Amino acid sequence: MRLTDKQIKALKPREKDFKQADGQGLYLLVTKKGHKYWRLKYRFNGKEKLLSIGVYPEISLKEARAKTAEAKAALAEGNDPSIVKKQRARAAEVHTFEQLAREWFEVKRKDVAPTTEKRMLSMIDNWIVPYLGRFEAAKMGPLDVLEAIKIAEAQGKNDTAHRMRETCSQIFRYGIITQVCKHDPARDLIGALEKNRPQHYSAVTDPDAAGRLMADIELFEGTVIVKTALACSAYWFCRPIEVRSLEWSDVDFEGALITIPASRMKLRRDHIIPLATQSLALLEALKPITGRSKYVFPSARGNSRCMSENAVRVALRTMGYTKEMMTSHGFRAMARTLLDEELGYRVEWIEHQLAHEVRDANGRAYNRTSFLNQRREMMQSWADYIDSLREMKKQGVTIQRSFGAEHQSSSE
Repeated sequence: MRLTDKQIKALKPREKDFKQADGQGLYLLVTKKGHKYWRLKYRFNGKEKLLSIGVYPEISLKEARAKTAEAKAALAEGNDPSIVKKQRARAAEVHTFEQLAREWFEVKRKDVAPTTEKRMLSMIDNWIVPYLGRFEAAKMGPLDVLEAIKIAEAQGKNDTAHRMRETCSQIFRYGIITQVCKHDPARDLIGALEKNRPQHYSAVTDPDAAGRLMADIELFEGTVIVKTALACSAYWFCRPIEVRSLEWSDVDFEGALITIPASRMKLRRDHIIPLATQSLALLEALKPITGRSKYVFPSARGNSRCMSENAVRVALRTMGYTKEMMTSHGFRAMARTLLDEELGYRVEWIEHQLAHEVRDANGRAYNRTSFLNQRREMMQSWADYIDSLREMKKQGVTIQRSFGAEHQSSSE
């Protein structure tokens, strides 16, 4: 028999909590302290679940039945009433754009490299929060976002302006998924910003200049740690952060390779660097000096942290290389160009060693050990090649391009 208001009002507490059924899974839970709570028992995906509807008399019998009908309708559409309730409650909350941005950051930071995480947080703290943080996310429009982005453009920071729009768009899309927002106003700004001129890292990309660079590194009079980092940057051509954050536990002397774990890689996949004999010799010589630190290249300020991101850059400037001539990132472009144009290695081997996304003919990403034997031979050949360029420049030889094509074997 279904409940009536008169019956509900007459219910008195007992020694233990008890339930009074109304039908269709709805019941009133009466606690031993006299509180009365509406509950709905239902099944979803074969599991029994419980939905809290409210407290009597704030939620009347009529309202409890109406909410039961809503829950039954949600079940009929294949939705879990408990999740629907949470989604509606979240949609009713007022979220500032700062709150939404920081919530998005906490989700995204788990899947990105440390440098990307730092860059994302800097964007939020320095640009998004100061100019957009106070707005209610659900009520923001394209003009709100555009006015903030124009501040960056007015300062001549076009790259920042474009990254700000892209970051805002990602935050709004997260807001749509979490039912805080209904649309992405930042998406409407595509084409509304000043054209962003891509900036390329300056690099030495011809054999003669590469030989001079290697000779300058050999003559560099800075610390042995920075000098070794310079040489390894040339031999390994990985990202600067991957060089300076390298740990001794990543180095396998017996196997003659380095394995950088996915957590420190941009694409979140382990990366293998086969070590040429020159690289092994450098690391073996450095081990007695920095072996007590977990880092191969520790900071000058202490072994507990890795080398500063400025160390190699400052060394290049000390050697006479301006930012228009060569950067710490430029070793990658140097290797990419010369391995292809001068030594004739297959592009996919080079790209794989650069830790770029490389896919096979079926669109599947290669695994970390793909072309490992070929890459091992390529890395030794590369080390021998740039060493030979160095020796020629030390002898005053002017080195000409050869555009070789001797390593185009198709076997894996």
